[in-house]
Amino acid sequence: MTADHDDGTTHGDAPGTAHDPDAHEGGEADQRVTSPMQQYSMGKAGVGFLVLLVGLAVAYVLPTLV
Repeated sequence: MTADHDDGTTHGDAPGTAHDPDAHEGGEADQRVTSPMQQYSMGKAGVGFLVLLVGLAVAYVLPTLV
């Protein structure tokens, strides 16, 4: 584990080359898309609803039958 110093460097960093965790390299941020921005079809929504129903059946209905 490295110890942070007041000047922003850590053990093993060359002077003046402190790692900035918020720095982005290579333009990856331009290619990434978060879920709320993505389009989805009614078919995918239907599959999700079906998975929900199966999960609820397994969690609540199946224990009452056993």
